[in-house]
Amino acid sequence: MRRAALLLTGQAFSLLGSSVVQFAIWWWIVLQTRTGSAMLLATLFGVLPQSLVSIFGGPMADRYNRKVLIILPDLIIAGVTVLLSISFALDWASLSLIFVVLLIRSAGGGIQQPAVQSFIPDVVPESKLLRINAVYGVIDSANRIAAPALAAVLVNLVPLWAILLVDVTTAVIGVSFVAMICVPRAAGWNSTVEAQGSAATEATNPIAVLQRTFADLKVGLQYAMRHAHIKGVILGDALTCFVAVAPMNLTLLLMTREFDGIDLNLGFINLTTASDKLAANELGMSVGMLLGGAVMSAIGPKLLRKSVAQMYAVAFGIAIVGITVIGLGVVRNLLVYLIVDVLNGVASAVCVGPMRTVMQTESDESMVGRVFGLDTMLSTLGMPLGMLIFAPLADVIPIAWVFIAGGLLTLPVAWYVLALSRKGVPQRG
Repeated sequence: MRRAALLLTGQAFSLLGSSVVQFAIWWWIVLQTRTGSAMLLATLFGVLPQSLVSIFGGPMADRYNRKVLIILPDLIIAGVTVLLSISFALDWASLSLIFVVLLIRSAGGGIQQPAVQSFIPDVVPESKLLRINAVYGVIDSANRIAAPALAAVLVNLVPLWAILLVDVTTAVIGVSFVAMICVPRAAGWNSTVEAQGSAATEATNPIAVLQRTFADLKVGLQYAMRHAHIKGVILGDALTCFVAVAPMNLTLLLMTREFDGIDLNLGFINLTTASDKLAANELGMSVGMLLGGAVMSAIGPKLLRKSVAQMYAVAFGIAIVGITVIGLGVVRNLLVYLIVDVLNGVASAVCVGPMRTVMQTESDESMVGRVFGLDTMLSTLGMPLGMLIFAPLADVIPIAWVFIAGGLLTLPVAWYVLALSRKGVPQRG
């Protein structure tokens, strides 16, 4: 549990800094352009590289030191963020430069995320995985709550170049916590002589790296498609990202178009400025994810002990995600919109924990990294592909229709996952 605490604490700091900077960059783009095409480019540069790099990230997590694969991307991302900060301070920044930085940050996530998910079983007993995954979800949601609030305050107080340095600071802190984790050499690192020799050969032969990577990806894909539950959560995640998460990336555009000039006094805060509303939009979903993650952490281990129950939870969560996406497009009252936004976050949290647990518990130890790499690749690829359809539509039809269409298309995905949940679980091995 000490190792798990160090990992979760390190990731908490890393997520906080990354979220603050991500919000600041996205808000800058939205407020400067207010177009679906700019959001499409930001999404492609900010998400697509992670999908492509995760092709390599999953197999790497199975073959190399997972702790190094968690630390190194953070340090590289911090370095390019410093360069972007300097460019803003010197008034050299442009959309093109921002897109390049988004690309590098996204590529780092393609290596880091499969490594983190594969590293968790190395430091957590199997019986505690669902609880730890739920806690990880709570930390992610808490950061999502703190980050937009912090970003909204900083945007009104300091220039963007100073906000970017927040990510650098938290990355250093996060890396320090992860570096303190001590695990046996065999955990998360294939240390056999054969593996070391293969790694040394590949290091000097890029063609061998590509061949081995695509071979590992093929094996991972074949393995996942043979296991109904793993197949269900991976394809369910990817399809949901394609038809539901893609429109959700347009909520910032929805807020600036549909609620421009509409104020909302919540008693403790008055939402008047554009940054206030954008922060409230992010906070709504984050609060929902926090609530959903807390519920899953408290009752999930008791109610969802079997993988079939976990699959039911995934299907139910996806269905509610679809319904709430429709709601976001329908409502025209800002307060009601924020309530639906919270419910969308709850539904998302209900999905995530069981998804991760199914992949961790039903995958052979040697296949965990490839399974998560495949999931990361397909889910992160699904969202930008969806944006290629939904973002241009948002510039030619009412943006509300985009949300309604995405929500309706999500409901068959929930049915598909539910159908696969009824199939038996094969023996590991």
